[in-house]
Amino acid sequence: MKATVHSINISKEGGVPKLPIGEATILVTGIDGDYNRFRSEKKGGIGTRAVTLFSLEIIHQLQKEGHSIDVGTTGENITVEGVDWSSLSAGTRMMIGDAMLELSEPTAPCSKIGKSFVKGAFSRIDHDLEVGWSRWSASVIDEGHVEVGSQIIIL
Repeated sequence: MKATVHSINISKEGGVPKLPIGEATILVTGIDGDYNRFRSEKKGGIGTRAVTLFSLEIIHQLQKEGHSIDVGTTGENITVEGVDWSSLSAGTRMMIGDAMLELSEPTAPCSKIGKSFVKGAFSRIDHDLEVGWSRWSASVIDEGHVEVGSQIIIL
């Protein structure tokens, strides 16, 4: 299976869920049209937290555990399919559509995504507790266009 973009998700006013769109421009500051208060210069987010990625396969595994998680409910901008999620690490670069991203760090979960988990147990995707289950924050090396179905190439 080749790695592809399953969904592009934004929230114009911030918060979750982020809702799907068919295509977008990935800018140094994030997905065009998406608002995220953690992506401000004051919080040090521009650059290192421009885009959040999550795995469709991980979402499906969590659903099998009984969690009500779905695409976009944990605030990811891009839901990917066919990526070996356990092989990712900080510094990994990938082409997503025309854009190049570099993984910065596992994204720490917060209580705002608690509704996606049984009994609000959002720590289920905390990298420090459950290695390989977290979302990833990424910086944008090269801006570009992305659409649902775009190929993902791990560099």
